[in-house]
Amino acid sequence: MTAPFDAEAHVDHMAVLIDLPVDPAWRPTVVATLAATAGIAALVNSFPLDDHVEPAPVFEP
Repeated sequence: MTAPFDAEAHVDHMAVLIDLPVDPAWRPTVVATLAATAGIAALVNSFPLDDHVEPAPVFEP
């Protein structure tokens, strides 16, 4: 089992890694947006796919 995603720690780590200052006034919004994005990604990743399903090489509407 993996640990739950820690959006606050991830924001702090990535800000240092990419040398991006995060204004303290905006930090709660950045953390909330990252947490929401992680939740959406978890939903997408949890969708079951058959073994024979492969991604399309080119998007054609």
